[in-house]
Amino acid sequence: MDLNSASTIVLQVLTQATSQDTAVLKPAEEQLKQWETQPGFYSVLLNIFTNHTLDVNVRWLAVLYFKNGIDRYWRRVAPHALSEEEKTTLRAGLITNFNEPVNQIATQISVLIAKVARVDCPRQWPELIPTLLESVKVQDDLRQHRALLTFYHVTKTLASKRLAADRKLFYDLASGIYSFACSLWNHHTDTFLQHVCTGDEAAASNSLERTLLSLKVLRKLTVHGFVEPHWSVEVMGFLHAVFERLKQFLECSRSIRAENVCRDRLEKTIILFTKVLLDFLDQHPFSFTPLIQRSLEFAVSYVFTEAGEGIVFERFIVQCMNLIKMIVKNYAYKPSKNIEDSSPETLEAHKIKTAFFTYPTLMEICRRLVTHYFLLTKEELTMWEEDPEGFTVEESGGDSWKYSLRPCTEVLFIDIFHEYNQTLIPVLLEMVHSLQGSTNMEDTSAILIKDAVYNAVGLAAYELFDSVDFDQWFKNQLLAELQVSHNRYKPIRRRVIWLIGQWISVKFKSDLRPVLYEAICNLLQDQDLVSCIHLQSVLFFLNGCLPVDDFEFRTDQFLPYLESMFTLLFQLLQEVTQCDTKMHVLHVLSCVIERVNMQIRPYVGCLVQYLPLLWKQSEEHNMLRCAILTTLIHLVQGLGAESKNLYPFLLPVIQLSTDVSQPPHVYLLEDGLELWLVTLENSPCLTPELLRIFQNMSALLDLSSENLKNFFKIINAYIFLSSSEFLQMYAADLCRSFCELLKDITTEGQVQVLKVVENVLKVNPVLGPQMFQPLLPSIVRGIIDGERYPVVMSTYLGIMGRVLLQNARFFSLLLNQVACELGQELDQILGNIIEMWVDRMDNITQPERRKLSALALLSLLPSLNSVIQDKFCGIINISVEGLHDVMTEDPETGTYKDCMLMSHFEEPKVTEDEEPPTEQDKRKKMLALKDPVHTVSLQQFIYEKLKAQQELLGEQGFQALMETVDTEIVAQLQEFLQGF
Repeated sequence: MDLNSASTIVLQVLTQATSQDTAVLKPAEEQLKQWETQPGFYSVLLNIFTNHTLDVNVRWLAVLYFKNGIDRYWRRVAPHALSEEEKTTLRAGLITNFNEPVNQIATQISVLIAKVARVDCPRQWPELIPTLLESVKVQDDLRQHRALLTFYHVTKTLASKRLAADRKLFYDLASGIYSFACSLWNHHTDTFLQHVCTGDEAAASNSLERTLLSLKVLRKLTVHGFVEPHWSVEVMGFLHAVFERLKQFLECSRSIRAENVCRDRLEKTIILFTKVLLDFLDQHPFSFTPLIQRSLEFAVSYVFTEAGEGIVFERFIVQCMNLIKMIVKNYAYKPSKNIEDSSPETLEAHKIKTAFFTYPTLMEICRRLVTHYFLLTKEELTMWEEDPEGFTVEESGGDSWKYSLRPCTEVLFIDIFHEYNQTLIPVLLEMVHSLQGSTNMEDTSAILIKDAVYNAVGLAAYELFDSVDFDQWFKNQLLAELQVSHNRYKPIRRRVIWLIGQWISVKFKSDLRPVLYEAICNLLQDQDLVSCIHLQSVLFFLNGCLPVDDFEFRTDQFLPYLESMFTLLFQLLQEVTQCDTKMHVLHVLSCVIERVNMQIRPYVGCLVQYLPLLWKQSEEHNMLRCAILTTLIHLVQGLGAESKNLYPFLLPVIQLSTDVSQPPHVYLLEDGLELWLVTLENSPCLTPELLRIFQNMSALLDLSSENLKNFFKIINAYIFLSSSEFLQMYAADLCRSFCELLKDITTEGQVQVLKVVENVLKVNPVLGPQMFQPLLPSIVRGIIDGERYPVVMSTYLGIMGRVLLQNARFFSLLLNQVACELGQELDQILGNIIEMWVDRMDNITQPERRKLSALALLSLLPSLNSVIQDKFCGIINISVEGLHDVMTEDPETGTYKDCMLMSHFEEPKVTEDEEPPTEQDKRKKMLALKDPVHTVSLQQFIYEKLKAQQELLGEQGFQALMETVDTEIVAQLQEFLQGF
């Protein structure tokens, strides 16, 4: 591409590509895409985005295309890679001038220089770092800033490389420029502080930006540039200086007004100082040991004493708390139980920690956390009054809450309490005892303190297990506090609900559960539940009472309250408006349904009628739709066969959730698949609509995703539900999909495919082999070749056993086909199969398959075939192994019987705590009544086959055949066949 002639054309097309008119935009984008691989194209782009007289939008687009080109074509091994000559020219052009006037474009140029540096620096671009170091010294403000910006992005990119050779290069770079980087940072920091003292806001803001950038560079060099940074005097000197600079910057914040533009950047810089310490502690815990004492003194001073009053801000407090937490929890600082196994570095760090965390220090931290940081603020109380449901969502973990102070203080409290529980348990218990009895309703401060202390007791529940008699506390005080209806007492009511929810899984007598359920019903009947007692706590409380893994839960205790509780929860679901709250209510409803299972049936009518409306209303809220899907899953399981009445709503929901051509499937697929499966498992019959949904499966199988196991469960469910209709419509497509899947699938996936085939043969032994005929020759070859994975071999033999036992004619045709393909005789193929079957019988671990193998091989008898007679010994060995697997001795009569035989279907008796059998469970039982494995006595079958073989060969010939069998095996066989 000739630069002179091409520049005008490229500029014109770039201008068109910035158009809002798609008729102009699309052709321009196509043209630019074609030019991406043209030699000289990126040189033209460089000329365009460095020409400051051109339109900003055009230059911006040129930078983006250049940056994308680096990703695709800069590496030498890339298709259509740029020539070395052009790359040399581009590298030189990129660092000729650091004078870009537009901030956004300057940032993009810095990023693309860093991308090139990642590949080429220092070997192909040795001049980059020296050029940057010289450029950051110039007096011109713009050039200095842009060079510093680029210096930061280059350092950041090089620091992120992880290969050993790249790490070595970065270590060399860091040691070479660290002293200069420190000087640069100190210079800009001093300049900023001088401007603050003189009151020059514009100059202060300017120099603070450079301080921030140089500190970012130092952060990367310090954290990633040294293997053992504690040996570097400069590194440790910088880290110690961080504390002094932090104090200076915090003092500066007093004199810089909140509305000043410099204030935001100042706070960012303060936070960056703390990030330097946190990152260094994370990457180099032992190098951080000399800084432990100073870090703790600094953080505790500003967060837990008056030193921080008036100057600290929320994010800084969060960072300081994170610093304390990381030191307290750091695994590197914890000695082994056997002190002699601990390293000297660990013992030294632990000694410093222990010396710092004295009883007075721990007591003050604990008291300040509880009585200062745990207190509900005026803003929170106001929000609770004005938007109670919004407050509920915020406290339960909204996006802003995740990064706020409250969760950070709670996590720090939990970690410190766990680490120093022997010291802190008496401190917290003293707080609790001081609050016993009634509280003055007019004393807001006392109410908020009690709320905070109860919060601490809930968070420390596991640590307080042996120190608090929660049952007595619940009966003597907490239950009464739940019943106080005064408006000012609502923080305590809310907290007590939450507190019980915390303790119920830790220490709570089963006998008290009915009292709890009564309390829940009373709370749910409150006319102003959402605003008065804090909905989130009630729901949390309910979750605590109804977890699936709660072994203390007794259905008989809960049933008297089921109707009332379910009705009230449903009313609450209708009343609340926020998406997150509806999700939480649905979750609790799901827990209730899951707990009581089919006993929910009389009460779900209202919910069943409401869910279609809620589904429609939640079209833009996929996470709420996920909650609805989960509720439907539990509903279907609770309703069993009656769930068929839900199909007009249920099946379209499954259809949408599992259709990969519909955008919502990204969110709904996993839950949609589970709902599809439980619907099939509980369906009494196959409807045309349910059959039609399977059209979604073809595209799903193409995904080969982590949901593959569920795909196969659904396919199997259709087979058990109605194999004839299902296979008639979908067998051909399934067979094609399976053939493709088996070309590139894990061993586990391969077994899942084979199990489907095995189930088809089990359900339909006549037509099944014909429907999946394309898959079967490879299974025969796999057996002959001695498939190396035992689980795959076991499934191969299970399939072949079904074909041989239940469709001998097809088995013969299949062996003929494989013999022709391999150019061998049929008898040779048969002999190889039997030999491998006998040899690999130990791969089969399931008793059903082991009995099936014995039945299948015995079905070859009686026979005059020399190959079968040659393998007679192996067949008898497998048969006797099968007898050992399935025969049980009747202690009264001393005779043996086949334990796998089933004569009739009995509805199993289910206790109230057991899940009733699904419709699919019943179908599998009915299928077993037709399965030779469960209808044919192996003992009788062996006897009949041996008798027929004896009649065929005569006594002498049969005895000669039996002599090929080990005498011990013969003796065992005779014992099993006594009485015949």
